[in-house]
Amino acid sequence: MTLLSRLVPPLLAALALAALVAAVSGCGYVSHEKDVVEGEPVELAELDYNVIFSRYLNPNDTEDSAYLVGQAPPQPETTYFGVFFEVQNETDQAKPLPDKFTIEDSDKEVFESLASESLYAFPLGGEVEAEEQIPVLDTSPEQGPIEGSVVLFLLPDDASQNRPLVLEIHSPDGESGEVTLDL
Repeated sequence: MTLLSRLVPPLLAALALAALVAAVSGCGYVSHEKDVVEGEPVELAELDYNVIFSRYLNPNDTEDSAYLVGQAPPQPETTYFGVFFEVQNETDQAKPLPDKFTIEDSDKEVFESLASESLYAFPLGGEVEAEEQIPVLDTSPEQGPIEGSVVLFLLPDDASQNRPLVLEIHSPDGESGEVTLDL
């Protein structure tokens, strides 16, 4: 038996396995669950919401200060928290966006999103055009370091002790979903 004839069957098996993995891997995956974790999309009112990143923000950091434009310095024992989104509208109609988001901690304390003047701000109460996304392509939020639009919250410092933090999304048509944030 030649070397080539011994290598061909394992090579073909590896290629078949790679093709199977690619087919099943979930390219374009959209969850129909309404309770997901950060990084998994949730579909509400024909829009796919994906929390791509969430973290505490430091007003003294150059990058973070751009997300906090127009915000007062945080009060003692509070910290700004950013939830970065991408929202896809694959329909042929413009769709309205929520006018607010909330975060609930394990103690059932609820925190509402803040209005923002930042160039990177999620357009609360706005809409996403037909076959478009938020952030809009070739805009600062889409081209920025995180590539998402930010929703701001002001959380007490002890909120991170009351995990999980759950982002609640209420679409204008009444559908709702939850995203467990990864802290």
